[in-house]
Amino acid sequence: MSETNRKPRVAISIGDINGIGCEIIMKTLADQHILEICTPVVFGSGKVTAYYRKVLNIQNFNSIQIRDASETVDRKINIVSCLPDDIKVEFGQSTETAGKASLQSLQSAVTAVKQGNADVLLTAPVNKYNMQCESFGFPGQTEYLQDTFGASEVLMFMVSESLRIGTVTGHMALRDVPDALTAERIIAKLSVMHQSMARDFAVPRPKIAVLALNPHAGENGLLGTEESGIIAPAIAAANAKGILAFGPFSPDGFFASDSMRRFDAVLAMYHDQAMLPFKLMNCGTGVNFTAGLPVVRTSPAHGTAYDLAGRNEASCQSFRDALYAACDIFRRRSSYAATEAQALKDTRPARHAAVEEKDEDEN
Repeated sequence: MSETNRKPRVAISIGDINGIGCEIIMKTLADQHILEICTPVVFGSGKVTAYYRKVLNIQNFNSIQIRDASETVDRKINIVSCLPDDIKVEFGQSTETAGKASLQSLQSAVTAVKQGNADVLLTAPVNKYNMQCESFGFPGQTEYLQDTFGASEVLMFMVSESLRIGTVTGHMALRDVPDALTAERIIAKLSVMHQSMARDFAVPRPKIAVLALNPHAGENGLLGTEESGIIAPAIAAANAKGILAFGPFSPDGFFASDSMRRFDAVLAMYHDQAMLPFKLMNCGTGVNFTAGLPVVRTSPAHGTAYDLAGRNEASCQSFRDALYAACDIFRRRSSYAATEAQALKDTRPARHAAVEEKDEDEN
């Protein structure tokens, strides 16, 4: 079976065991249709899922426990037990135990992908604070994955049917954003977005809108010079590389008009500039995708939601979207790679013929 048609094995990290991660995973996988499109491999604990199933009365979640992802069974919900047997769930609480469990699950899922025992990575929400330790000094999972997979540049890319928007700067204090903005950094993010749109979303020549940093796009320097000194030159440089980037656009006017509909993707300057319109437009749905990694990684577009933990009220829609997106992107990447390989193969006979003709002329 070709990579394009193969059912992907999805490595799922459980996130914070005291949040809604386990709940939304189990509710999603309880739909038997999921097993027709992918093979889920959950890195957590059979005891934790059994506890959740009992407390929340989750029906139709029938899983098998395996020792290692290499033992994954098709058409089954596979659970790799990688957490201590005596781990304690404390709904709605941020604990050191939960942080350690989040990291252990994430590391185990990443290892499975690296070893070729899983095809894509789907991460449930974590608490970035309680995960901090010697082996995790990152502001988020995105930065950890960039480092772990050795990616030179990645893009936090929020995607839905209505909007695809990425950020130049990620998890950092707002006061640090202006100093972090450089033309080189913007060009790098535009390059990742451009490539991802072609490879991951089958849009070969995407039109990308670039947002301004300051109100009214700086008002000709009156309200800031980042637009004229950094963002506009970066757009021009990207255009010279064949990237169809436009702007900078004032965000309020851009989202309040029909301008957004004229573009395939949007690049924002900082975290909340992207997250506010995305979450308002998608009402609890949509996906956080990490573009630029050598593997496919998605996550739901929300956090641990401690306030909902243990109440059986959490919606699994965003997690379900993230699962479907991971599978779709995996297939598109496979198709893109096959097309590129065929194109390269098709050029070889022509080159060989040209060389042979030249040799005959010389003789």
